[in-house]
Amino acid sequence: MNLIFLDFLKVKLFFCGSNKLTMKDKILIAAVAIFGALTLFNTYQIVSNDGASNSSRSRVTANRAEKRSAKTKEEAQKKQKNPNFDPISSQNKNTPVGAKTSVSFEKLDHDFGNIAQNSSNNYVFTFTNTGNEPLIITNAKGSCGCTVPRWPKEPIAPGESGELEIIYKPGKQKNQQTKSITVTANTEPEKTVLKVKANVIVENS
Repeated sequence: MNLIFLDFLKVKLFFCGSNKLTMKDKILIAAVAIFGALTLFNTYQIVSNDGASNSSRSRVTANRAEKRSAKTKEEAQKKQKNPNFDPISSQNKNTPVGAKTSVSFEKLDHDFGNIAQNSSNNYVFTFTNTGNEPLIITNAKGSCGCTVPRWPKEPIAPGESGELEIIYKPGKQKNQQTKSITVTANTEPEKTVLKVKANVIVENS
């Protein structure tokens, strides 16, 4: 619309001359010129913003791709070192899965008594699923590398019992020792803490 009006003013200016333009014509010419300048400025802003937005999206996409590549490389290295490595279970081992149930351990602690240095000591904690849903133990971790737990990986049905074995190797530790084992499962609370203790006798040199 403004372009048609501007063409009309050009024709009038050609035939009548600038001296014969009315004040109204001059004001309209100025208004059209301002409107055109604003239109060009807004167009430039839109193009600039689109370019910046596209550049920002490209950087975000590149960063995400780089993180995925690094994560995939790390998992591949772990898989090479340990063929049984499972990235999914590794990420979720401290996150309980399944509907909530309850568990009851026959004992929460065990005393090995006097044991020798560099010995291997086993104890089995017995537990029962006292809830109404399958019991799933997702992780069991000792407080140090000398205390290694072994737990059933398959779900324990309601009313059924299972066993969690603890292997304690004191190495060169001595005197009274207490170690804890944190069991993570779909229970409330999610974590159950077991304890083993022993009096480690120093070997005669």
